[in-house]
Amino acid sequence: MSGEEEENAADLKIGEEFLKAKCLMNCEVALILEHKYEQLQQMSDDPMNQVSQVFEKSLQYVKRFSRYKNPDAVRQVREILSRYQLAEFELCVLGNLCPETVEEAIAMVPSIKTKGRAHDDDAIERMLNDLSLIKKFE
Repeated sequence: MSGEEEENAADLKIGEEFLKAKCLMNCEVALILEHKYEQLQQMSDDPMNQVSQVFEKSLQYVKRFSRYKNPDAVRQVREILSRYQLAEFELCVLGNLCPETVEEAIAMVPSIKTKGRAHDDDAIERMLNDLSLIKKFE
């Protein structure tokens, strides 16, 4: 971004490096950290070789704020949100916060209503319905 442009996540003005970055939802990070935790536990016969407190706290945090626990549900959430041509940032915010109404979704991620994008209220409603179905059957 040039020095004159002001960053604004509501308009997806977050800098080119962030627009291209791969973002992870809390539930995806939880799966990764749980897998790593299991690996560390299996490798360690020595009780003194425990995971760091930062690792433990990070795992607790993402588990607490993960809306989806089942690995298949996590995969389905990303697949569904990917169909709507969302930026990674938008996808992760919606996947983490799980808005229930179109109004909530737009309040949390105003950029989904930006002119020139194919996100009308009906498309957003379909997206939210798809997500709620995953949550129901998890």
